[in-house]
Amino acid sequence: MEPLLLTRRERRKLASQYAERCLTCGTCAGGCPVSGVEGLDVRKVVRLAVLGMDDEIVNSKFPWVCTLCGRCEYACPMGIDLLTLLRSARSLRPRDQVPGTLHKGVEMCLKTGNNLGIPKDDFLFLLEDVGAELAEELPGFEVPVDKKGARILVTVNSKEPFAEPEDMTFWWKIFYAAGESWTIPSENWEGVNWGLFTGDDEAMKEIVGRIVKNYKELECEYLLLPE
Repeated sequence: MEPLLLTRRERRKLASQYAERCLTCGTCAGGCPVSGVEGLDVRKVVRLAVLGMDDEIVNSKFPWVCTLCGRCEYACPMGIDLLTLLRSARSLRPRDQVPGTLHKGVEMCLKTGNNLGIPKDDFLFLLEDVGAELAEELPGFEVPVDKKGARILVTVNSKEPFAEPEDMTFWWKIFYAAGESWTIPSENWEGVNWGLFTGDDEAMKEIVGRIVKNYKELECEYLLLPE
């Protein structure tokens, strides 16, 4: 059967296996929000893949400049699986060569439950302190920690307790006004999974698994990832 007679899903599955189907039409690059940054052009990445120049892709800045937003893949008329291509390149980069602090954050999260290594006691003290301050504005307010049976389990971006704790209160005010039942876990509360961003699938699964464990043990109905 000719590819054009297949459904879009079937064409995507087929074309993802054959990057040489790329028409070099530029639709992907035209929709990319970071096209041109560090010379990024998705067509270049596809062409390198077609030519078997995997090392050039892995060692380039292209996979890391990409935001993985998916605009290129959505726009591609041939349904080439561009996100898988770029994220796979991230996964093939040696961990000690992952740019910036991303992999260090992954290791720290696996070790401590959050990307910045904030100790549990410090985190709980901060929640209590910020909650007490907010209670001056909202009578009776308390930050519910490990509240079993709460309707919503709320994760936290570690940059907030570290540098911008007031950002957490925006959500808390909404919950208070709505009379919502919610809770924050005392451990493994990190809401940003850097294993996803770095292409570290095993770490990504472990971090997700910890959040799911909290969700099940606290018997919540919904999970909120404010990030």
